[in-house]
Formats: sequence, C-alpha cells, structure tokens
Amino acid sequence: MPPFTPEDVGSVRASFPALSGEYIFFNTAAGSQVLGSVADRVRDYLITPNLVNDGYKAAADFINASPDEIVFGSSATQLLHNLSHALSFSPEDEILLCPLDHESNIAPWLALAARQNLKIRWWHPQLPPEDQPGCVNPKLDLTNPPISPKTRLICLTHTTNILGTIHDIKSLSATIRLLNPQTLLCVDGVAHAPHRRIDVKDLGVDFYVFSWYKLFGPRISQLYAGPCARAQLQSMGHFFNPAESLDDKIGLAGGWCQELIYGIPAVVEHLTPRWEGVVDQEERLQSVLLGLLAALDGKITIYGEWCGDAKVRVPTVSFRVRGWKSKDFVEAIERETNGRVKLSWGTYYSVRLAKEVLGLGDDGVVRVSLAHYNTVEEIRLFYTALLKVLGLEGSGNGARKSDWKI
Repeated sequence: MPPFTPEDVGSVRASFPALSGEYIFFNTAAGSQVLGSVADRVRDYLITPNLVNDGYKAAADFINASPDEIVFGSSATQLLHNLSHALSFSPEDEILLCPLDHESNIAPWLALAARQNLKIRWWHPQLPPEDQPGCVNPKLDLTNPPISPKTRLICLTHTTNILGTIHDIKSLSATIRLLNPQTLLCVDGVAHAPHRRIDVKDLGVDFYVFSWYKLFGPRISQLYAGPCARAQLQSMGHFFNPAESLDDKIGLAGGWCQELIYGIPAVVEHLTPRWEGVVDQEERLQSVLLGLLAALDGKITIYGEWCGDAKVRVPTVSFRVRGWKSKDFVEAIERETNGRVKLSWGTYYSVRLAKEVLGLGDDGVVRVSLAHYNTVEEIRLFYTALLKVLGLEGSGNGARKSDWKI
C-alpha cells in the first residue's frame, strides 16, 4: 500500500466517531479512540439472538495464533497475574526482569518468586552519552542478555510505554534459544500492538499480552501462550472441566464479555489492509513532532529515541520542559487550547523506569502518544500552543513553520 494521502487520513478519521468533534487526542497510549464499526458489532451482538461469535478466530488470526492458544481478560495485568499462578518452577530458579517495563510485567513475577522461593535478577539498561543534545535514551544490549543456566523466565516489554523504544524481540528470542532453550520469554505488547503487525510465531515468544482497548477496539485484553509453554501450565479451572486450551487453563471460566469479543473482527478488518500505511503515517507524525521539540534548544529533554525512524520507535513521545512541572505544563496547554488538546503527564505504571532509570519523581513526564488517525495539523496546533505557553511565540526560538510539513 502506498503512503497515506490526505484522503486516506480523512477516510480513517471518519471511521472513529469521537474524531468528529473538536478534541485532539494525544493520549492513545492510555486508551485509543474506538472504531464506530466496533461499537456497531457490540450493539448487534447484544440485540441479535443466536449470533455465531467469530471474534475468537479473528483475535487469534490477528497475531498468527490458533484459538486454543489465546485467552481474554479484563486487562494485561490481570492476565499476567493469572499466568503467574499457573507456572511452577524449582527453588532457586531465576526470573529475569527489566525496570523498563510497565509494572504489569513485573509485579506478578515478584509475587511468583516470593511464593516459590525463586531468585529475581534485573536486566538494567545503559544510559549512553547523549547522541543528540537534550535526549536521554536508555538502551538494553539485546545481544547479550544476562542469562544463567538457572534462568527459567525472561519478561520484557516489546515497546516501552514512556520511551516509545522498540525492542527487537525476534532477535532476543533467537539468542535465548541458543543460550538456554529451557528459558521462557514473556513479552508485554500493550504499547506495541497499536503500531505494528504482530506475528507471535515469527517473534518466537512463549507468552505475549496486549489490550484491544488500546488498539481501537473494546475494553478487553488478550494473552497468547505457545504450545510448549502452554503444556507447562497448571490448570486453574475446576477439576472436572477440560484443561487443554489456554482459556481452559487460566480463563477461570470467565466466559469473557462475548459482546466485546464479537467487536474484535472490526479492528482486524480496519488494520489488516492498512498496516504499511499506518507505519508510514506514524513515522511522518513522530518525525515532525520530534523535529519541532528538538528545535527548542535547551528547553526540552526528550526521553527515548530522538529520531523519527519507524524501525526504532513508535509515536509515543515523552519529554520534560525545563523549569516546568509536567502536570503544570499539561494544564497550561489545556488552558491555552480551551481544553481541545488532550495529552497527559505522569509515570504511567512504569515507576521503576521513571524513577530508577530516568531519575524522575512522581511528576514523571509529559507524554504525547499518537496514532495513525492523528494529523500534522493537530501537531501544529499543539506546537503553537506550546510556544505561547513558553512565551516563545514570535521570538525566533523554535522551529520555522516550514518545518511543520514533510
């Protein structure tokens, strides 16, 4: 598919009822806008008798899995806690965790280690010298994970929800198989799934979790477990029930909201023919935004990759403004735009990343998280408000208007 044209963007935006108003949504990482077709399918399921729910197959196909390899739940956090109760290791076995992760992929494993007398090891990122002034960019050496013969589980995010950095999970998986084939790999894909096609078989992961409500769909999350990993899980279900599929084992007979699952095929139908255009549009958006922020020499610190290359990051851009608390800056932008621009501040359940790695406090960062339905014009409006808030409008400090287009 060729790059998005203005007409393509207009067509995409028309698919999201919430975008018909005046608001500009820069908070996709907290929860995306929902496709109108998803809402239509949810409604249809609730009022139409005897519908066959094709959502299970669509959800599995979306990540190149089979229906017996997936389970639904209320959140990634809940699903990973369920998973942690179904795994059993030997005392002194090791779990490798990373402070770059959302707490949902840390807390369940700390609790598991406490229950089973396991050892926790931490995979700490490096803070290389600034490759761009005003940029703090922690990085993991994925070619040399700190695995030992006792490592049984490695947990890592596919894309960090603050930095926007993409980890090469496929390469990491291959390295793990060479170093210790017994080691399982559990990947949090919540911040990655809205921006890239996922193929769990190609990635080589054992567990993969993501949330449909951050993927333009219903308020439901999904966990994958590969065949070998699933065989190692103890069933949490009733003793008289089947214990073959992942849903049998850790679904807790929840029978998750069928109407929400029925809405999933609408997301798949929207994204499947558009992935190339999605990546191209988002690369355009993040390149414009990062270029504008970088032009504010000495006034902005960007956390994560400073360049807009879609190979290394997604359009989740976090920063701090010199002399400002993140909360105060966000509120100032809201006032300047009469509440039109919706962005956010905080540590986003990645407290270890924010505090231990980046050295920040509870105030965290300002986060602008974009999707393929956002536009350069929206970024322009935000940047104009930013210049006014910082008292830079007309001062010559900041990017030229000609830089707003590529």
